[in-house]
Amino acid sequence: METFKDIINGDRPVLVDFFATWCGPCKVMSPTVEAVGKELIGQARVLKIDVDKNEAVANLYRIQSVPTLIIFKKGEVVWRTSGVMEKSALIEQIKKFTD
Repeated sequence: METFKDIINGDRPVLVDFFATWCGPCKVMSPTVEAVGKELIGQARVLKIDVDKNEAVANLYRIQSVPTLIIFKKGEVVWRTSGVMEKSALIEQIKKFTD
């Protein structure tokens, strides 16, 4: 089974959505993140991380508000934002890091 570290260290960019089940903006963002994942199959990976169930990872990346979106490329944080954003803007950001 792949670990979080294995996934973010891969060759493809990885969008990680740090969210919480009780968070209203996270619920708004969730369908967008899922749609981005479907649209970018083969180009990028998308992960959703529940900060309440994965506190160690959330603390490691200093997640202070949700949703927080981070793009990793070969294990490095290359882009980060918090809050809700449009699908087209999110895809545009990810495509900056696809080969």
